[in-house]
Amino acid sequence: MATTPPPQTYRVKSFGCQMNVYDGERMAELLGAQGIRPAAEGEDADLVVLNTCHIREKAAEKVYSDIGRLRRDDGSSPLIAVAGCVAQAEGEEIMARAPAVKMVVGPQAYHRLPAMIEQATLGKRAVDTDMPAETKFGALPARRKVGPTAFLTVQEGCDKFCTYCVVPYTRGAEISRPFNDLVAEAHKLVEAGAREITLLGQNVNAWRDDSNRGLEKLIETLSEIPELARIRYTTSHPNDMTDGLIAAHGDLPKLMPFLHLPVQAGNDRVLKAMNRSHTADSYLRVLDRVRAVRPDIALSGDFIVGFPGETDAEFEDTLKLVDAVGYAQCFSFKYSPRPGTPAATMDGQIAPEVMDERLQRLQAALNRDQLAFNQRSVGQRCTVLVERKGKYPGQWLGKSPWLQSVHFTGEAEIGALVEVELVEAGPNSLAGRLLA
Repeated sequence: MATTPPPQTYRVKSFGCQMNVYDGERMAELLGAQGIRPAAEGEDADLVVLNTCHIREKAAEKVYSDIGRLRRDDGSSPLIAVAGCVAQAEGEEIMARAPAVKMVVGPQAYHRLPAMIEQATLGKRAVDTDMPAETKFGALPARRKVGPTAFLTVQEGCDKFCTYCVVPYTRGAEISRPFNDLVAEAHKLVEAGAREITLLGQNVNAWRDDSNRGLEKLIETLSEIPELARIRYTTSHPNDMTDGLIAAHGDLPKLMPFLHLPVQAGNDRVLKAMNRSHTADSYLRVLDRVRAVRPDIALSGDFIVGFPGETDAEFEDTLKLVDAVGYAQCFSFKYSPRPGTPAATMDGQIAPEVMDERLQRLQAALNRDQLAFNQRSVGQRCTVLVERKGKYPGQWLGKSPWLQSVHFTGEAEIGALVEVELVEAGPNSLAGRLLA
C-alpha cells in the first residue's frame, strides 16, 4: 500500500452558500492547528479540500471536473478531500468514480478530517458522512484571528422539506447550538478582530435554546458586547419570523436594517407544490410588519423560476410580487432537479428555453429594483465598515448598514467604522465621500 508524506500545505475551495464559506474557514483553521499552512498563490498544495454545494446546477458533475483539473503535468495529484453537501449525498459514488479522491467527508463530520488525512498518508481511502450525536463545534479550534466581518453558525439543518431541496438530506434535521456556546464564541470573534457578526443557519430564525428563547434574545445578548458594532443574520424562513424577531429590528440598533427572506415564487399553487407552507399574501404581510418597525429596511430574497408545472400566468404572479416588494438585492435561479427530491420526478418539467426566458425577465426586474434602491440612497450619510483596500491608491471598500458595497478614498483602515456621504450609485455598488 503506497504511502504519502504528510501534507505541508493546503488549499480549501468552497462553493455555494455562506454556510459553506463558514465551513471552509473552519476546516482551514482545523488544518492550520495541525501545522499545515495555506498554499501560496500559484503554489501547488499538498492537500486540496473541495468544499461542495449541492445547490449548484449539475453540482456532482462539476465536482468531477474540479477533481480532473487538479491533476498535475507529471500525472500526479495532491491529496484530495471532497467535503460538503455533494460529499454527503454522493459519498461512495465519488470514491468509485474518482480514484484520485482519498477522503470524502460530510458537513457534520469535517472535524474528523485530521484523522482521515493521517489514514490517507498511509494509503487508505475513507468516507465519513455520519451525522454524529456529538457536534463538530466542540472539536474545532478557537478562532484566533478574523477580519472585520465574521460568520457564526448558530443553527444547522432543516425540517421544512421543500420539494426541490436536498438540505434536509445532506445537513440533517434542524439543530440549534447552545446559547452559552454562541455567546462565548461571539466574544472570541470580537477579541480576534470582528466588528460585525453574521449569524448563520439553513433556517437561522428557527434557532431556539433549551429555554425556548428565540433568535431575538441571542441578538439582544450579543448587542451587549461593547466592541461588536453590527449584527446580521441569514438565511430565514417566512414561517419563523416571530413577533419578537420582528420587534428586534426596531428595538436593537446593532441589528442592521437588512433582511434576507426567501419567497421562491409569487403564486400560491406553485408555493404549495414547493411545500413552502406560506402564501404570497402571508409573505407580504410579514414584510409589512418588518417595515412598520424599521421603515428603512433593505429586503432581499431568493427565487426559483421554472418549477415543474409553473405556467406563464403563475410566473407573472412572481413578477407582480417583485413589483410589490421592491427588493434591494436578490438571488434568482432556474429550477434544477436534485436526485432524491420529490420535485425531480414531478410531471410538467419546464423546457430549458422557457426557463431561460423567464429568468431573464425576472432578473431584469430585480436589477431594476436594486439600482433604484441604490439611487434612492444617494445623498444619505451613513456608517461604512471598512473591509479591504480598493483597486486604486487610497481607495477603500466596505459595506453600508443596508449591505451595499461602498467605495471611497481618504484616510481609513481595515475594520474602521467611518462616516460617508453616498454620492453616486451603480447597479452593484455606491461611491461615497469620506466625511471629516
